[in-house]
Amino acid sequence: MARITLNGRPIETADGALMIDVAKEAGIHIPHYCYHPALGNPGNCRMCLVEVQGAPKLQPACRLKAVDGMVVRTDSPAVQAAQAGALELHLVNHPLDCPVCDQSGECGLQDYYMTIGRYKSGVAEDKRHMAKRKPIGPHVMLDQERCLWCTRCTRFLANVVKTAELGIFGRGHGQVVDLAPGKVLDNPYSGNVVDICPVGALTDRDFRYKVRAWYLESVDSVCPGCSRGCGVQVHTSTKRPWHNEGRRVARLKPRYNPEVNGHWICDEGRYSYKTLDQDRLGKVLRLRPAPAGLSAVGTELSWDAAWKEIAGRAGELMADKGAGGLAVIASGALSNEDWRSFKKLFVDSWKVVQFLFAPEPDQVGPEDSLLRRKEKVPNLKGGEALGFGTEFRSMSWDALARSIEAGRIWGLYVVDRDVAGVWGPAAAGLLGRLDFVVFQGPFKGGTGDLAHYRLPSTAYVEEEGSFTNFEGRLQRYAKALAPLGAALPDWEIFEGILARHRAGKGEAL
Repeated sequence: MARITLNGRPIETADGALMIDVAKEAGIHIPHYCYHPALGNPGNCRMCLVEVQGAPKLQPACRLKAVDGMVVRTDSPAVQAAQAGALELHLVNHPLDCPVCDQSGECGLQDYYMTIGRYKSGVAEDKRHMAKRKPIGPHVMLDQERCLWCTRCTRFLANVVKTAELGIFGRGHGQVVDLAPGKVLDNPYSGNVVDICPVGALTDRDFRYKVRAWYLESVDSVCPGCSRGCGVQVHTSTKRPWHNEGRRVARLKPRYNPEVNGHWICDEGRYSYKTLDQDRLGKVLRLRPAPAGLSAVGTELSWDAAWKEIAGRAGELMADKGAGGLAVIASGALSNEDWRSFKKLFVDSWKVVQFLFAPEPDQVGPEDSLLRRKEKVPNLKGGEALGFGTEFRSMSWDALARSIEAGRIWGLYVVDRDVAGVWGPAAAGLLGRLDFVVFQGPFKGGTGDLAHYRLPSTAYVEEEGSFTNFEGRLQRYAKALAPLGAALPDWEIFEGILARHRAGKGEAL
């Protein structure tokens, strides 16, 4: 350990720790642009200069290592003058377009100018002009005039993703950040360059001009896009929905979690929020299943009426034909709370033995060595912990189809899976053979019109709960939005049916 003095305070820290990190842990923010804990410390922005007793000149805190006995000041007149001078150099060519810049309200230049700047500029020359509003990939827009050449983006692409689409070209006053020849910024993690850009040089094409940062509310959550379960922040814009084309979620940002995703998330998870208000279910319906290509005709029910009907119909069929003829298609999108109620209803009470649990083929996709996992659902481990896929029989899609065709299955309860997406045109014929089909989920999909009952459940941003990722790590997520329509959490739907089933049998609730 090293014992140092920081701004007059005695501090004990690890020997060799970077002074910028030591100060942060002590609650002291040292201005910086180029330094990022996951991307190294090139020391090229010169904003993090500090004064070290006995040193002939100021030192960059991002490269200064703590040594026992060191005395450091981050707020001396010399430090303040140096930081203000460095900031003025960064502003020499930076355009004054804050009113139309998407970064406004969360910009490092704005924040530092208000704290260590606020001086009259000594620069008389005109600002140089470069490329503005330049699309460099499907998700990212480049404004070269705003760039500070901190090199965060180029280091991320070269060292983390190892695709190197961006580079710094030219030297000195003439250098620019730009696409490498023949490249397009379209790797699976491209959106992270927007997060790490300290100014508005790299902005998100999907978010541009949708909503101002000061209208956003943030809630910590977990990405349900794959079995890794990356930490995210859900930014909602319910106060100004018209700024965001009616979307309730404005964007997702990575939430630092050193044990799971570090500082990053993939584009697949980042932009998944765009579907949260599309194809949603909001009414509890009893349906007359429709012929292929037509919409089902439905009668809207209260939750209590639906629970009574479903529990009663299932009970009649199980008494007449046996519980072995009921199959349940489960989803790894269920939370741990959902799984517990799922098991209470289908295993403990209804004695179902036919489950389809595996994520293939509709809940799998591309994976890589950085973050993305093959299983595109967040909580397979939660189901496995209760025996699904191991203790309880798990069918395949082909085996289930054959059983339906052979008349061995009389009913199907589908939870957040699209049967029509797997079976294609054959789905309508297969489900049409059954006496009892319930579809439960947030999204209608192709299966929504093929069931006898359609039950709307909440999306993850409309509930609170927990997921267990592929490593067995339990993570909680919080509610960010009110549910759409009559949607309820899956566990509440299962519990409602279970209560009516027990009441029908005269059991204690």
